[in-house]
Amino acid sequence: MSAHQALTQLVPLAAELDENKVTPGVLGFVVFAVMAVAVWALMKSMNRHMNRVDFEEAPERPAPARPTGSAPRE
Repeated sequence: MSAHQALTQLVPLAAELDENKVTPGVLGFVVFAVMAVAVWALMKSMNRHMNRVDFEEAPERPAPARPTGSAPRE
């Protein structure tokens, strides 16, 4: 079958396609499902990492005492 014959047979089939009805099909569903599973896994990972973080602040260390009575440097 030549390319010309294939085109003459496929063009009428393409014309019968309803241009107002567009669906994502199986590939669209698979891509959406994979993205949903990836987001779910990322949220579980983030939750696990956030639970490991210690939010309590350590007490502030006192500043070292300055010697009193010393003359300022010029």
